[in-house]
Amino acid sequence: MTLAPTIMAKRLPGALRRLAGDRAGNTLGMIAAGMFPLLALVGGAIDMGRGYLAETRLQQACDAGVLAARKKLGSGAVGFGVDNSGVEDVGHRFFNLNFRDGAYGTENRDFDVTINPDTTIDGTATVEVPTTIMNLFGYSRLDLQVSCGAKLDSTDTDVMLVLDVTGSMNETNPGDTKPRIEILRDVILDFHTELENNKQENARIRYGFLPYSTNVNVGHLLKDEWVVSEWTYQSRRMLGSGNTSGYYTSWTASSPISGTVNRTVHATYAATLSGGVYTCPTVPANTLTSNTVLVSNTSAAYAGPPAGTQYISTYQRTRNGNVYSVSLSGTTCTVNKEAYTSYIDTYKYFQTPALQIGTNWQYGPEKVNVSGWRTGSNGCIEERDTYIIDDYSAVDLSRALDLNIDLVPTAGDSKTQWRPQYPKLIFGRAKKWDNSGNFDLASAATTAEYIAPWVANTAACPSPARALAEMDSQAVTDYVATLKAGGSTYHDIGMIWGARLLSPTGPFAAENANPADGRPTSRNIVFLTDGQTSALDISYSSYGFEPLDRRRWAPGSALSLTQTIEQRFSFACQEAKKKNITVWIVAFGTSLNPIMEECAGPGKAFQANDSDELNEIFKKIATSMSDLRLTL
Repeated sequence: MTLAPTIMAKRLPGALRRLAGDRAGNTLGMIAAGMFPLLALVGGAIDMGRGYLAETRLQQACDAGVLAARKKLGSGAVGFGVDNSGVEDVGHRFFNLNFRDGAYGTENRDFDVTINPDTTIDGTATVEVPTTIMNLFGYSRLDLQVSCGAKLDSTDTDVMLVLDVTGSMNETNPGDTKPRIEILRDVILDFHTELENNKQENARIRYGFLPYSTNVNVGHLLKDEWVVSEWTYQSRRMLGSGNTSGYYTSWTASSPISGTVNRTVHATYAATLSGGVYTCPTVPANTLTSNTVLVSNTSAAYAGPPAGTQYISTYQRTRNGNVYSVSLSGTTCTVNKEAYTSYIDTYKYFQTPALQIGTNWQYGPEKVNVSGWRTGSNGCIEERDTYIIDDYSAVDLSRALDLNIDLVPTAGDSKTQWRPQYPKLIFGRAKKWDNSGNFDLASAATTAEYIAPWVANTAACPSPARALAEMDSQAVTDYVATLKAGGSTYHDIGMIWGARLLSPTGPFAAENANPADGRPTSRNIVFLTDGQTSALDISYSSYGFEPLDRRRWAPGSALSLTQTIEQRFSFACQEAKKKNITVWIVAFGTSLNPIMEECAGPGKAFQANDSDELNEIFKKIATSMSDLRLTL
């Protein structure tokens, strides 16, 4: 019962009488009465929020623990007499790393690992979260418990091994006793064994191979209607006969041995407008020093025509310092820098018998019937239509058909079809064997001998590619024995065809689609290289004889041929990843450049200096391809 204000006033002195007489004072009691539920509400939110954070992190730590334990178990057995304590130790270690003792003020952390007979692993994690404000209401702690599990899923796996087989693969790394190409054969066999040992019951693992250098050898994988029936080549035809006299002289592309060469953008400037023409400022002075020594002189019989003796000199060159070049694109000048650090490479000089006296040639584009390409060509191909790209952030795939990975050729449409290579038809007018003269699009009738890539050994065609298939160790052994080293390093054509041969939605979709049972497929490109991009304009490549055909690059283009190849490699890599293809990059006996690191992404780019390191990297990749899944 509440006393009347007048009666209370008589009992209280002074200011207290006035306070008692003020009805507004009743709110104090109301506030006091409301404080306890408000405190419970706020305190509960604080304690429960901390508990939620602890539970979320506890679940993540539990997942990490069982995943690490399952990876450690690998394809190991589970059962009586089998010691799997090391597996449990790994699980506990990863759990502890992800949920530290005392994290979020927790107590009594615990984690139990159970290894089941079916090789799945279960985990249970518990922890206590002491309360703060809620302790006032009789709740001293929150008991948290989470469950987790991991199993090795039986997804199918496709692996396309894109292998650099350029001339430098014949070199031997410091510390090794065999050339890189021989080490590669051994490592691939071990890689195959590792994957097969970890294969789950009923799972399918398929292997494909794409050796690449200046070109790729994929003609045998193409349907007849995917290849043109006639094509125009930069060639010549004889107008008159002559006698054998003299020699061609030619140089091969260089093959790196050791050291580094880093290509970067040194600076960009606004071009200067003078007389209506934009020009670029002077570039910094070059600081390159080069020392070249003769390694050997050899000779060999040459079948011709004309027959004779070919003389071969091998040179080794060491370079240090910087080389600068400038290119103009619109109104912007880009200064590019090549920094050489103890960069050692080797190249060969050839003297080859030639028809010279009285031989009259008509040099120019020659249309050739190639309907017999399956037996008449070397198996390598020229790419379909493309264009010189100046902005790789906005590539038009309706024009750059070479970069359109999934485009299936249309019968009778030469733009979409591939073209067979005929190296012996190619001649580079008007560049002579003594390096005099300039490339010229105009046809010419002359007695002069112009460079021929097949004579200069700049038209390398590697071993035939192999489509995806299940392979036993003998099949892998037989295939890698066919690998041969030669040619220059054109990374883009390797990535383009690696993606094309693996894509589930392109020309090879019928072979590459997921099995009828609907089980998913993990698709992987393992891209191995032993060198940086090494382009040579006198090569006969997948884009023809480039100074004359000018399909993806032309002399005077804003980008150099090397930069063009690297940009196309990068674009093709991103297109591959759009197909949910995982790209692994391995640099063997060379450094990883930023473009390759960006292509692979974190944790998927590796560098090996010798055979032991290469073998460990391939083991790591094989282990990572074992696709782990959370079960809880």
